Amino acid sequence: MPEPVLRPATTSGTPDVVPSHAAAAPAWRRWAGLAQQQGAVVALVVALVFGVARYAAFATPENLLNVLRQNSMVGLLALGMTFVILTGGIDLSVGSLLAVAGVAAASLSARGTVVAALVAIALAALLGLVNGLLIARARLQPFVVTLAMMIAARGAALAYTGESSVSVADTATGLVWLGRGEIGPVPTPVVLLAAAFAIGWLVLRYTAFGRHVYAVGDDPDAARLLGLGTDRVLVATYALSGALAGLGGVVLAARLGAGQPVAGTGWELDAIAAVVVGGTLLTGGVGGAGRTLAGVLLLGIILNLLNLEGTFSPWWQWVIRGAFLLAVVVVQGRAQRTSEGAS
Repeated sequence: MPEPVLRPATTSGTPDVVPSHAAAAPAWRRWAGLAQQQGAVVALVVALVFGVARYAAFATPENLLNVLRQNSMVGLLALGMTFVILTGGIDLSVGSLLAVAGVAAASLSARGTVVAALVAIALAALLGLVNGLLIARARLQPFVVTLAMMIAARGAALAYTGESSVSVADTATGLVWLGRGEIGPVPTPVVLLAAAFAIGWLVLRYTAFGRHVYAVGDDPDAARLLGLGTDRVLVATYALSGALAGLGGVVLAARLGAGQPVAGTGWELDAIAAVVVGGTLLTGGVGGAGRTLAGVLLLGIILNLLNLEGTFSPWWQWVIRGAFLLAVVVVQGRAQRTSEGAS
């Protein structure tokens, strides 16, 4: 009988034992594992090469920075969604929380940028905290809780504004800078997105909280038995998701010059799509911020290529994006099963 080989400890702290013949997997199995882990990066490189080869305007700094600027708000939602999905949950309320934060920021804009931004982000984080408490303490399903919050928060925003937009005060130049300004040659929303993803990557990779997020998503019962405080982790991740949605709402209101109660409608689906395309599993425990960033950029580049082509209506663009997402999920599912079969 071949001597077993120990893998490094998993997030739950228990080493895996596999036969020694699995340590040298065939090339096709290694490629399957690579497709599962880095498929979005490979597809992103292919899309970039195609865009450069086909469209003269694609590789211009103006176009690329515009793609990043347009996807910065969805990117912030997707980062928060990454933490939630890594725990095995889902957050359908982020689009509505973005709208609530945007309306709050615009309503408070006359009181100064710091007050408007912090209160708006804190309000969205508080609503995310409510999601987390209901899920962790009341043991309700994340889908149901966040769906209810999505409806309630959107209704509250519409009721507060009377279904009208709330203009940002003319004196709120600092707030407007968050959405329209630049730091050197780079738009401010792009800098905020890059900083948020850098921090998110560091937290997931190097902190105890990040390890606990993976552990809860990998096996919540085992994490609870190890005393990791699964309830605190769940509450924190949903509060973080709300805070990032709030930041996205502030940036969007600053960019538009108004807080709109209908802003962010359907953006929760775009955020989920970016996370899934990036390779984070909906079952939790596998993925990360870097993969989500690749997913955000890939979907943004694809939409940009469709716009540059100019022959597809917006409705067919939705069909193409949906078909692409389905194809990615199918490929990732097969790659995961192949990778598991190799072990």
